Amino acid sequence: MQPLDVRDFGAEGDGESDDSAAFQRALEAAAESRGTVFVPDGVFRCADVKVPPQTGLVGNPTWRYTEPGGSILRLSNEKAACLLNLTGAIGCTINGLCLDGGKLGEGVHGILVDKPDYITEDAFRIERCWVARFTGDGVHLGRIWCFSIRHSMVAFNRGNGLWLKGWDGFVLDNWFSGNRQAGFGAFEENASITMVGNRIEWNQLGGIVLHAGGHYNISSNYIDRSGGPGIDLHDRCRQMTIVGNVIYRSGKPWRELSKHDSSHARLEGGEGIVFSGNMMTMGRDDGGKGDWSPRCAMVYGGLTNSVIASNVMHNAALEELMIDLGGHGEGVVVRDNVGSLGSPR
Repeated sequence: MQPLDVRDFGAEGDGESDDSAAFQRALEAAAESRGTVFVPDGVFRCADVKVPPQTGLVGNPTWRYTEPGGSILRLSNEKAACLLNLTGAIGCTINGLCLDGGKLGEGVHGILVDKPDYITEDAFRIERCWVARFTGDGVHLGRIWCFSIRHSMVAFNRGNGLWLKGWDGFVLDNWFSGNRQAGFGAFEENASITMVGNRIEWNQLGGIVLHAGGHYNISSNYIDRSGGPGIDLHDRCRQMTIVGNVIYRSGKPWRELSKHDSSHARLEGGEGIVFSGNMMTMGRDDGGKGDWSPRCAMVYGGLTNSVIASNVMHNAALEELMIDLGGHGEGVVVRDNVGSLGSPR
């Protein structure tokens, strides 16, 4: 069966008409056969489009780092909650679209899930999408259960790149760039996330910020120029492997930072944490501009049955390499971490 074309349901894609109703009609028609809606090249203005279960919304992804291209959905209503609403969209696919918030309104999210409870596995996919310039979070997943985000760019949002409350997700090969909060932020219950091969850069609160999270595999990510720790664990995070990441130029002083926040990694109150084989180095803004950071490389405390080992801190910080806050429980191993302080030059 061929995908339905959103233009056949009245969408104009001229950058001026409001195509929200046309998108809704097309998606509801696709839902009857668990089918897909195709979005051709153009600028389709819309808001609060609700995606039904087991439907697809697919376009042509030709975006560049700072600009959308191809199939563009541009926010049309500054009072909307979001551009695409995936609440209840079990098994849906969003693929090959540019979602542009246009900096409209206050707290408007690009993609939103806002569920009252963990009812069943959501099992949806976001792939090859550019989600940028929203005044809320790029992707806001509330009480999510089972999802994947791959090969996408989530950038230049006033909130977090990805805000998570929930579990069972794959976050693979994405860019989380230039968001005013965290690149990846999980501040309420969160668990069972695999994060591999992402570029997480220039996010003002921090790179990866987790509170009370559990069962994470964080590996082979490039984390650059965070405005706080590149990796920040708080409030009894548990059962996490953080291995083989490059963490560069953390603690950029967009705001006043404590010494502990001016660090590459802050690991406090964790249980079953493995932090190993990571490389950390200091730096400043591109083109030899801005302040050098961070002040320290690693800050850790209150750990139990955890290992911090075989990390490299080469020219890693201005003042201290490792700060041990104490308060550890049993089974904490800290060894074979090598490195040197750097100096502005």
